[in-house]
Amino acid sequence: MKKIGIIICGRYQNCGGGKCLRALKEHTGGFSVYPKEEELELVGYSYCGGCPGGNIEYVPQEMIKNGAEVIHLATGMVVGYPPCPRINHFKEFIENHYNTPVVVGTHPIPMKYYNTHKNLSFWNKMNMGSIVKHLMEEDESMMKAYD
Repeated sequence: MKKIGIIICGRYQNCGGGKCLRALKEHTGGFSVYPKEEELELVGYSYCGGCPGGNIEYVPQEMIKNGAEVIHLATGMVVGYPPCPRINHFKEFIENHYNTPVVVGTHPIPMKYYNTHKNLSFWNKMNMGSIVKHLMEEDESMMKAYD
């Protein structure tokens, strides 16, 4: 069993997590990195604290105390406009400070967001296509299912 913590964007701090929890259950999007047969358990869910991400300093520690082995930075950090400019910094800090792996993304990128973002300059400037490749399902029907 893999124990997981999820950190969402402060802009969406009131999000109920429906898409993230669905993806966790379906092993899709960011959770496709785990074998289908591996059970996934959510042990923490919080938000970054809002810009510039003050909760990133201590929320992972609480999740790790609850058994988190991996921290996921939610897809909302990727598809919000603009995407979180600190996402790579958050990943680097958590991995180095807490010695805990970080996966960027939870649910697949909804097609309606991808169709807009791929045409905007920041997508390429931030190298988002490479960073979140696992969130863009080869079968576009999955991305459409998360619209």
